Amino acid sequence: MTQPPSNQPPGGFGAPQDPNQAPNQAPSQGPAVPPVPPQAPPVPPQAPPTPPATQPGYGYPQQPGQAPQPGPYGQPGPYGQPGQAGQPGPYGQPAQPPYGYPQQGQPGQPGPYGQQPNPYGGYPTQPMYQGAPTPPQGPGGGGPFKGRTGIVAGVAAAAVLVAAVTTWAVVGGDDDKDPAAQPTATATSSSGAPKPTESVDQGDGTGDGGNGDEDLNAGRQAGEAKVNWLLKNDVDLPRNGSDVFGPWIVGDTVVKAMYKGVDGYGLSDGKRKWHVDLPFELCAVPPEPAADGSMVFGYAESAKDGAKCTQLQKVDLKTGKAGWKKAVPKATGLFAFSDNTLAISGNTVTAAGSSSAYGFSLADGHQLFKGADSGCKPFAFAGGSKLIAAMDCPSGSTTKKLQAIGEVDPNTGKPKFTFQLEANWEVDKVYSVDPLVVSATQRDQKKWSIFALNANGKLRSQIQGGNDKFAPSCGGSFVIFGKNLQGCTGVAADANTFYMATETGYGKGNEVVAFDLNTGKAKWRSKAPGDQPMTPLRMDGGQVLLYVDPSYDKGGAVATLAPTGGAPKILLQHPASAAGIESNFYDASFAYGNGTFVVASGRVSASNDKDEMQVKTMMAFSK
Repeated sequence: MTQPPSNQPPGGFGAPQDPNQAPNQAPSQGPAVPPVPPQAPPVPPQAPPTPPATQPGYGYPQQPGQAPQPGPYGQPGPYGQPGQAGQPGPYGQPAQPPYGYPQQGQPGQPGPYGQQPNPYGGYPTQPMYQGAPTPPQGPGGGGPFKGRTGIVAGVAAAAVLVAAVTTWAVVGGDDDKDPAAQPTATATSSSGAPKPTESVDQGDGTGDGGNGDEDLNAGRQAGEAKVNWLLKNDVDLPRNGSDVFGPWIVGDTVVKAMYKGVDGYGLSDGKRKWHVDLPFELCAVPPEPAADGSMVFGYAESAKDGAKCTQLQKVDLKTGKAGWKKAVPKATGLFAFSDNTLAISGNTVTAAGSSSAYGFSLADGHQLFKGADSGCKPFAFAGGSKLIAAMDCPSGSTTKKLQAIGEVDPNTGKPKFTFQLEANWEVDKVYSVDPLVVSATQRDQKKWSIFALNANGKLRSQIQGGNDKFAPSCGGSFVIFGKNLQGCTGVAADANTFYMATETGYGKGNEVVAFDLNTGKAKWRSKAPGDQPMTPLRMDGGQVLLYVDPSYDKGGAVATLAPTGGAPKILLQHPASAAGIESNFYDASFAYGNGTFVVASGRVSASNDKDEMQVKTMMAFSK
């Protein structure tokens, strides 16, 4: 294996750029690598219910006991999943489950491990830089990884394209069920009582996991956490269902948002504390709230199909109080159809699309800055302790694409540094804003690279994956013609180390590998407990916070890894009695705070209104 590139990349690629200067010509790519065929996942010890021979709504018949068959033209089945309906589409975009798509606990859902086949199989990859090592065979797996994954064939300088753009598709309202609302109709209710039409089974506050159906803590073993509560859907949704945003834990409240509303529930008892109505459908949300617990939600400008995502509403997640409202200036020009994605950094919330970018004051909503109209122009932001911008740069050619990544001042939008990628490489995800760790891809050639930058914007290292396959997942809701840079699980970073989970399969454990951010080389690896894969969620008190998947006979768990390695330390062992429910949250998302772990479904839909109200949406565990 060759050595990683130096801090001065060849041909000027990646060199910090003067924001006022035109980008340099980038060098060509290295030689191609022959493809590696995908492998079918092993069969779990106890298989889930056998799906029908032909998946609902699609004409890709499958034979029980055989590997999924490819679709026409030699491609995988619909939506990138061989022979499965409702799975991520081409380039990792999540498909919207058709009306009648089987829901949790029914045939057609992920198995007891929550795993899903990788849509790309084992495509080879190439280094972003000439001479950089070719990495491992890349990410797969789904389960707790929120669904949209891609196999990393080498992660060193490149790996398989994680084409999961993690963007949000605006689903138009059902005009028959949903008359047009006025933008001024936003209202807040703090009564804690559901609307008369909602009829929701909520936690009863006893801490016994009761939800009106069964005691999920019956038979709980010594040392196992308890199920605090389990919620079912309480919203009449459009025919195709709705994506779910969150959950977020703010103090003693857990919050999720879906369709046209935002709800806060008691973290300990699951009882509704407040509700905020939105006039039209949610279409964009920052990955995390501000430090003071406030959040800005994006919603569509009307009930029409394809309505642009231009309206902003601030909400205090601690109290449910609705704050300012703002309309993002409409985009003009060739790409005026792009949707906005949101990020929060300090006192700034950004809204960015393919043709425009803005920063607004989180305090009162007034405009702080507008992105550059020439040179390298921001099209997406990543927020947090720093504000990071992904930018399109002029290349002087219609056949060459140039992009850059850089830090900007959240108060003015002015660049602090700009790091230009090699020609035809695209900024895919920001795995960490501080330290800055970036995923980049070449879509057409299905290449993937992960690199780290220093605080001054110079290349720090490229991750060298060796022969491992990795499984970061950047699922969740998606936007059309926009890009969310954040929201990935399976990765975490501290000042000097990047942590990433290897891929997994049915009944197969995995490892977390720690990479030195100064060299890009692996330092140590930690094995998951038994056959239960683990997923890094974030850093927590200097430790890597992990979610351990449930298996067919054991509950999931919350665990930590020390920055020096070793075995994972279990903080919460979820009860085996709830493993079946825990493993069947579709495209699950997670939150952990105040000793409580919350898992939420990433999407709610059903074949009819009655079943729609039985979909389990959120569940909490604690000691």
